[in-house]
Amino acid sequence: MNYIGVDLGTSAVKLLLMQADGKVLKIVNREYAIDFPHPGWSQQEPEDWYRETVAGLKELLDGSDKSEVAGIGFGGQMHGLVILDEEDRVIRPAILWNDGRTAEESEWLNREVGRERLSAYTANISFAGFTAPKILWLKKHEPENYARIHRIMLPKDYLAYRLSGVHCTDVSDASGTLFFDVGNRCWSQEMCKICGIKEEWLPRVFESYQAVGTLKPGLAVELGIPASVVVAAGAGDNAAAAVGTGTVGDGACNISLGTSGTVFISSGSFGVDGNNALHSFAHADGSYHLMGCMLSAASCNKWWMDEIVGTGEYAREQGGIARLGENHVYFLPYLMGERSPHNDPDARGAFLGLTMDTTRADMTQAVLEGVAFALRDSLEVARSLGIQAKRTKLCGGGAKSPLWRRILANALGLCVEVPEVEEGPSMGGAMLAAVACGEYRSVAEAAQRIVRVKDIIEPESGLAALYEERYRQFREIYPVLKPLFPKLQPSNE
Repeated sequence: MNYIGVDLGTSAVKLLLMQADGKVLKIVNREYAIDFPHPGWSQQEPEDWYRETVAGLKELLDGSDKSEVAGIGFGGQMHGLVILDEEDRVIRPAILWNDGRTAEESEWLNREVGRERLSAYTANISFAGFTAPKILWLKKHEPENYARIHRIMLPKDYLAYRLSGVHCTDVSDASGTLFFDVGNRCWSQEMCKICGIKEEWLPRVFESYQAVGTLKPGLAVELGIPASVVVAAGAGDNAAAAVGTGTVGDGACNISLGTSGTVFISSGSFGVDGNNALHSFAHADGSYHLMGCMLSAASCNKWWMDEIVGTGEYAREQGGIARLGENHVYFLPYLMGERSPHNDPDARGAFLGLTMDTTRADMTQAVLEGVAFALRDSLEVARSLGIQAKRTKLCGGGAKSPLWRRILANALGLCVEVPEVEEGPSMGGAMLAAVACGEYRSVAEAAQRIVRVKDIIEPESGLAALYEERYRQFREIYPVLKPLFPKLQPSNE
């Protein structure tokens, strides 16, 4: 049988068709727009997600044996706020994970409710991108929309609803709402009261590998696939990517270089970082994980190449970079503010160390290195907790760059393993669908049977030492600039 993985990303939906043995038959990408109505704000139309997903499914299945499709699973951008009225109509555009408008509400939660109470209720503190502060912002700034709320959903779960008719979410995605009691894997009644919402507004919670229902009959006819096709709950993009790279079981690590960047460490037991610099979430394999998330990762390189350099020839621009570990230019990758470990929506990007000798290649290299150093910031928090990862899987669009892989291995001091299939969340979504359909007994079994490594990049002792010194210098930059960032914000932000 065949399984479909749907990765609802920030700029596009990626759909993957996979055989039961993990062989990828076809991949389709469908893009949609992002709206930035104010500096630091980011939102999308949920209808665009559904329209492009259905069109993508038709393209994906074209030419294949449609009767072989058994299940559909999801990976998706986390934290986004989708609100529906009593007739299940979308009330307003979805406020996305990288939207910084809720800095005031997030600070209120951390200060007035208190970090200790938030951590006790949800295992996390508030970050501007989380779902709960978005509700508080809506209540204050758009009371007419708040008054119409009948359902609160996350982005990928809106797709699952449109495909199956079931209002659902999974434990990994729910973990990033600040409404979820991660340790007990259920909604937090205390947080619902604090934010003034009714628990019945929230969807039913499933494990990521569970079936939530089957495809709507009318949609099954439109797509030409059986109405018995199982719709699996799926997972937030990072947990789904971890499944897709085989990052399951205690102590396994995955780094994702997508629009955002993450350091993901799975754990067999529930635990919380005492400083809450890392997120403590439920994992898609039925266990837990710690995660550090930076808001701008591969998107930094895309911004630099597309908007500043003005070229789509990414590989050519990187081809002239040879002297790793010796660059005198530094880049802070905080183009949308930053989450882990700084929790600072006011933070902004910066180049430092420019001289008359600085070249375009130096600045391109600095962008790649700046992202690597910011990821290491989260890795260092994990190391301070006694977690000593020696190797990591790597996925996401940035993982396709051999140069970036080498920089990461040496800047982080980790052995970097590149999976044979680098599709991350879409692969993980398809694997979760296979488990939901009984193809595999567990997520761990699916990962063991399906995931294979095609490349391994070991740290080089001399280069790693050079990057160690450069990272120590990088760490000194943000604390110096932090007081300036709030003064640099536009007056309408």
